[in-house]
Amino acid sequence: MPPRSAPPLCDTTPPHPPSARSSESLIRRYLPNEWGPLLGLLAAAGFLFGFAVIANAVIEGDTHAFDERLLVAFRNPADPADPLGPQWLKIMMLDITALGSVSVLSLTTLIAIGYLLIDGKRAVAGFIAVAIAGGAGLSFALKSGFDRPRPDLVSHLVDVHTLSFPSGHAMLSAVTFLTLGALLARTQDSRRRRSYIVGTAIFLTLLVGSSRIYLGVHWPTDVLGGWCAGSAWALACWTLALALQRRGRIEGQAPADTLPV
Repeated sequence: MPPRSAPPLCDTTPPHPPSARSSESLIRRYLPNEWGPLLGLLAAAGFLFGFAVIANAVIEGDTHAFDERLLVAFRNPADPADPLGPQWLKIMMLDITALGSVSVLSLTTLIAIGYLLIDGKRAVAGFIAVAIAGGAGLSFALKSGFDRPRPDLVSHLVDVHTLSFPSGHAMLSAVTFLTLGALLARTQDSRRRRSYIVGTAIFLTLLVGSSRIYLGVHWPTDVLGGWCAGSAWALACWTLALALQRRGRIEGQAPADTLPV
């Protein structure tokens, strides 16, 4: 008789886990649809609460020492009219602060709206126009309501003619850059492109607000308040955009699990 063959060895190799790409696709598809609006509302509420805390402290006068100490920290102790750093830094800050001006932000918004119209995303373009215009109106209303004067502790390196709290440049740059970044990112299929757009929007917002403190035209709490109010508005608009996209009222992004990352 032929020798009996040995029984096959038991395969002890553990089952292959799902691919990272498949898991990532499920998370990316589930999170925006189910948890995205909730997380957006929670984040907006957090920034709104932060603005309320800062605004109350400003009204009570509790921020005076902090504002003065930080504002003076950017100036030469021997000459408060002289900002710290070389001349090129002052020139750079003057250029950066212009990114938060009404004219530059309006032009940026129009360019983005034009791109979306050419791309056939008319509803998103209209939503962006309404969202940014509403944020600008809110900024004007808040400035008029708080009626805080500009800092007079150091000389202003740019001409200013409006009220101080919250910083219009900080708030409007947050409203514009973050709203544009969040909504434009929603039209992209690649996570890398979405991350780059949102990261750039945050970076520009922080740069513009910081420049206002360096140039001596805003108290630091003006800028913090502007960032909080602008971020809350942008997040609220993003949350509303998610809800409208789920209802098919405005254009959404293509399915992530069927497109390259």
